[in-house]
Amino acid sequence: MNRFKIYASDHYNEALDILRRLCVIPAPSHREEQRALFCRDYLLSLGAENVYIDDKLNVIYPVNCDGSNEITVFAAHTDTVFPDTEPYPMSEDDEKIYCPGVGDDTASVTVLLLLAKYFIENRIMPDKGVLFVMNSCEEGLGNLEGTKALMKAYSGRIKRFITFDSADPNELCDKCVGSHRYEVEVQTQGGHSFSCFGRKNAIRELSQMVTEIYNIQVPQIEGSKTTYNVGIIEGGTSVNTIAQNAKMLCEYRSDNRECLAYMKERFSGIFEKAANDEVKVNVKLVGERPCMGDVDPILQKKLCDTCADTITNINGKDVQRKIASTDCNIPLSLGIPSVCIGVFRGGGAHTREEYVIKSSLSEGLEIALNVSSCLLKSDGLIFS
Repeated sequence: MNRFKIYASDHYNEALDILRRLCVIPAPSHREEQRALFCRDYLLSLGAENVYIDDKLNVIYPVNCDGSNEITVFAAHTDTVFPDTEPYPMSEDDEKIYCPGVGDDTASVTVLLLLAKYFIENRIMPDKGVLFVMNSCEEGLGNLEGTKALMKAYSGRIKRFITFDSADPNELCDKCVGSHRYEVEVQTQGGHSFSCFGRKNAIRELSQMVTEIYNIQVPQIEGSKTTYNVGIIEGGTSVNTIAQNAKMLCEYRSDNRECLAYMKERFSGIFEKAANDEVKVNVKLVGERPCMGDVDPILQKKLCDTCADTITNINGKDVQRKIASTDCNIPLSLGIPSVCIGVFRGGGAHTREEYVIKSSLSEGLEIALNVSSCLLKSDGLIFS
């Protein structure tokens, strides 16, 4: 049994303890303060130096980064999709821990904290620097603001970016899906449904826009995928009122920049067409995630192959490549080789029945240790 496997096994109970304590802490996007404090204080208790929480509530632990322009980032996001501000309910049985957000991405944060602990305990000082980042605002309308702030703060200094954010170690995300998200509000004069019958109804006007969105023929480019969705509709006053106001949240996504530009033109045309003297349309861009930029294909392949091969060597299973929207969107858009990997097993993501398989935390920590070791070996640092 190698050193990493032993370490992961020896720290299994600590991983469970961290996960139990961390998963109940509410952390909607933009409101991750309590989790940030937990992560910072845990690292400080281990003797970590220079740990800090930035303005976007990222917890950042730099290791030997001074003067380096070839920093490796290991990250996992602290926010969840749930709006709760009270502690999340947790339960468990012999096999699983259940809690909203326990997997996405709390289990990954747990593994990242223990990876940092390994570096601290063994006094590992990477020649080219490592950043351990428990970042904010990955989910939904968090708009990847945590990673955007990180990239701005360390502009030109990050060599590669690895995020832990998947419920399956045998899936690896090596490309990104970009998206634009809009809040669209329709306003009309409105009035009484009987005496003012015939006036423009905001709900009807909004419904027409939704119909036109769902009539869009998405571009067909081989190897790419483009989608759209209307996720929330609200408005009106009563059953006998011609609605003065109606609102929707809508989006389109694509892994191709040209397709994103095409969808932007189509959505903008629909919004503009709906507006007239009797109908006011207010459009607000509430989320923007970029597609992949000009990343060196050789370096990107090397990073992803190293991670995939390392995982396969641990569990004997082939790793499947996929495309998704993750914190990798930001560094990939900037030309920085990036990959998203899984360090736990679970299910029910984005539901209140979400769970993590307890035993998978050992495998996940072993994966994290081996991946970091393999990547840093290429920088001339060997630890095992």
